[in-house]
Amino acid sequence: MKRHYGHRQNHKFNKYKRHYNGLRDRLEALASSKGIYRSRRGISMGVCRGLAEYFNFSVFWLRIITLILFLFTGFWPVGVMYIVAGLIIKMEPATPFRDEKDQEFYDTYTHSRQSALQKIKRKFKDIERRIQRMEHTVTSKEFDWE
Repeated sequence: MKRHYGHRQNHKFNKYKRHYNGLRDRLEALASSKGIYRSRRGISMGVCRGLAEYFNFSVFWLRIITLILFLFTGFWPVGVMYIVAGLIIKMEPATPFRDEKDQEFYDTYTHSRQSALQKIKRKFKDIERRIQRMEHTVTSKEFDWE
């Protein structure tokens, strides 16, 4: 008598497929615009707290794991990776974003401060031109107050 074990293999395949899809979704979210931020409330550079908040993991246990890895591997792998992560990962925004424009501005500012300053200057020049037009209209002869 032959037994068919296809059901078990299919079950294992689905289990690994769900795990892979979950991992893929996390990596896509990591690469998306919301991304990972360093926490402003962290102890040293905010890397552990930022990662813990992003992956919804306990900060205490992530710090313990990092410390154990640091002690067993030495400064070179873990210490250097921590410093590089602290330099590469963007700092968490001071206030939450109101809309996508705020998110876009923050991303451009963290990548290129010059382009963000140019955007601000353009916006203020536009506002100044509008005010000048209003002043011109209000001070024209059509609006004679006497």
